[in-house]
Amino acid sequence: MGLPDLRDLRYFETIAELEHIGRATERLHRTQPALTSAVRRLEEACGASLLEKAGRGIRLTPAGRVLLKWAQQVRIDVEDAQREIGDIGRGLSGHVRIGIVPTAAQFILPPAARQLLAAAPDVTLRTVVGLIDTLNPMLRAGELDLMVGTESPLEPGYTAQGLAEDQIVVAASATHPIFDRPPTLGDLTKHRWVLQPPGAPTRDWLDHTFDRHRLPRPRVQVESTMLLMLPALIAETGLLSFISRRHLDPADGHTPLREVPLAETTMHRRLVVTYREGSYLLPAARLMISFLAEAGRLGPPQALVDVGG
Repeated sequence: MGLPDLRDLRYFETIAELEHIGRATERLHRTQPALTSAVRRLEEACGASLLEKAGRGIRLTPAGRVLLKWAQQVRIDVEDAQREIGDIGRGLSGHVRIGIVPTAAQFILPPAARQLLAAAPDVTLRTVVGLIDTLNPMLRAGELDLMVGTESPLEPGYTAQGLAEDQIVVAASATHPIFDRPPTLGDLTKHRWVLQPPGAPTRDWLDHTFDRHRLPRPRVQVESTMLLMLPALIAETGLLSFISRRHLDPADGHTPLREVPLAETTMHRRLVVTYREGSYLLPAARLMISFLAEAGRLGPPQALVDVGG
């Protein structure tokens, strides 16, 4: 098997992503014969068919799926090499790419970014705010250097460093009738909620909590994937929700929200920063990890980030 051309591998990665050579020509600004020739050269080098027809598009063969995995790794390695070589002699500079869940972006990222830019004013920073299921593929594809989210089992080839503990609690407007007397878990079933859709880690955990106690699941009147909107929605609508204690920091003095204090509905998780093990990290990215950890430690003792966001 001969060594594939790096440019052909990049073309192949795009074709595999779009599952259509025609759309790949538009993305890559190359002709269809050029891309077809690139695939043919790769097939000759690998000694196997890489693509097969699927309706109006194409799909990867088993050999194609294997090559795609290695093509992505080769691209990441080449990009890492270029960045590392380019950083020689430049010190704390370069471009740091961070994926981060929404509440961490609100409470932990700002002080960490302030410290980074003060220590390394030539660094540029790109942040992508999203849920873990969105950020994970970007980290795998080499589009992110760091991912800040909640702890989960690590895939091979990745490492994680703890940043902070996480507590998610039921919250309501401070004037909500739930506070008229000491609440019970059963009392929560009498009111309506604003929550993330099913499948979100916090929503599933809360639903299963009511299941375990043989109680009806929360009656959800508003579903929202916009986690940063939840505190405002709670305050304006009078609905219950399930959010980070950071939103209830008494030091704020402005929050109209209050925790419904129940041990059964307090979710504990851990916030971590994850990155590819063995890949090159800019000195500025490593410095950012230390600043994120410091920001996590300096947060309110009982306050952490939303799970999965």
